[in-house]
Amino acid sequence: MNEAQATQERTADLESFQLFIDGQTVDAASGRTFGTVDPYTGETWATVADGSTEDVDRAVSAARRALQGSWGKLSGFQRAKLMRRLGELIDRNAEALARLEVRDSGKLYREMIFQLRYLPEWFNYYAGLADKLEGRTIPTDKSNFFVYTKREPAGVVAAITPWNAPLMLMAFKLAPALAAGCTFVIKPSEHAPASTLAFARLVEEAGFPPGVFNVVTGLDRSLGAHLAGHPDVNKVVFTGSTATGRAVAQAAAGKLNGVVLELGGKSPQIVFEDADVTAAANGVIAGIFAACGQTCMAGSRLIVHRSIADELVARIAERARTIRLGDPQDEATEMGPISNLPQFQRVSEYLRSAELEGARMLVGGVADIGSGWFVKPTILTDVTPAMRVWREEIFGPVLCVSPFDTEEQAIAMANDTEYGLAGSVWTLNIQRAHRVADRMHAGTVWINSYRAVSPSVPFGGFGASGLGRENGIESVLDFTETKSVWVELTGATRDPFRMV
Repeated sequence: MNEAQATQERTADLESFQLFIDGQTVDAASGRTFGTVDPYTGETWATVADGSTEDVDRAVSAARRALQGSWGKLSGFQRAKLMRRLGELIDRNAEALARLEVRDSGKLYREMIFQLRYLPEWFNYYAGLADKLEGRTIPTDKSNFFVYTKREPAGVVAAITPWNAPLMLMAFKLAPALAAGCTFVIKPSEHAPASTLAFARLVEEAGFPPGVFNVVTGLDRSLGAHLAGHPDVNKVVFTGSTATGRAVAQAAAGKLNGVVLELGGKSPQIVFEDADVTAAANGVIAGIFAACGQTCMAGSRLIVHRSIADELVARIAERARTIRLGDPQDEATEMGPISNLPQFQRVSEYLRSAELEGARMLVGGVADIGSGWFVKPTILTDVTPAMRVWREEIFGPVLCVSPFDTEEQAIAMANDTEYGLAGSVWTLNIQRAHRVADRMHAGTVWINSYRAVSPSVPFGGFGASGLGRENGIESVLDFTETKSVWVELTGATRDPFRMV
């Protein structure tokens, strides 16, 4: 057997995923595919259609037809029924979807199965709002007019999602968009596209009209810009890095497409001297080592009162040393690999930078575990505010520690960042808890907890952490446009050359 035949045989054994456009699974227009790699084994496990701008155009056209056709004619009550059915199918297929996410992104099965079991709540919550998008009547100073407003779908939504939690971060966008009556074209990350393509089949099974939900995958980084700036797109929603978010916003601005951007973070966890140290240690671990630190909300900066700093850091370090790294499919594993090679290289470079700048690695570093891209739970002390690891988003299991002496100092340290996505306050003093939360420059602040989300609670950031909010009632309203209707009641003529 020659090398070409061997390659063909290996490819034939891989799982295969096609694009999903206009209610059908289809090959890319070019016929090309690319391989997606299992971060634990380092081996290609599936082939995925490698779409192009031509495929994006096909998907947007399908979404526009659905908006103007059968989907656009459905009432909110009818949309709600389809959304609830989709939620039921997600629950029924949670196991298979979770396994795909683990295979594609290296995230823990124990976390992904929880996310997939929880995911139907987004579709149920927004189904409950789909039939309640009401207008209102407005009194005016003109007695001969009756004025009312109505909410209409924003139109075709372009979504660009990252590799760290593909389906949950998609649901943040898709569920309110469907409730509002929009149609959807999504480009998932080329590093973890499989679960989104598998999810598309559930949308079809639930009975959504063709074109309501479309998925285009591809290696070409220009696909996202083309989708964001497409003339037939009305709204762009993006989750990812701040640098890429700026590029997406610029592409959308060229066509005056509205944007919601959920971007990076460098979130602080402030621990006061009166905190429950055991609970705080557990919360800090959840904030930075869960999901291998690969979350936008990661609590990567520990700002701890000097009087308890040694005790708290010692407890965190003790637990960090025992965190079980390994196969993410194994329910006993507590931390899996970094999700892709470029990100592994990025985290490794930050660790080298920290050492050169004078930080001390208390525990952690790169791990040698088989073929996977592993970084140990890492704690850096002697970190100063000028260091890159303190100021820049690492997106890995790296905790930076710095002590404080006064409340004012803690707040200043927490807010000394271009980001403002999340943060936490650990204290048993309820007055202090609310006082500090009020002054933290962040879209979400947890008090004596970390990393909790709900479909009903808005999520998003200040500054370089993004624009707009996902989740909550506000989100579904963001996917609508308000139309004002004026009805003249008397039939009287007026001077046509002046405003009424």
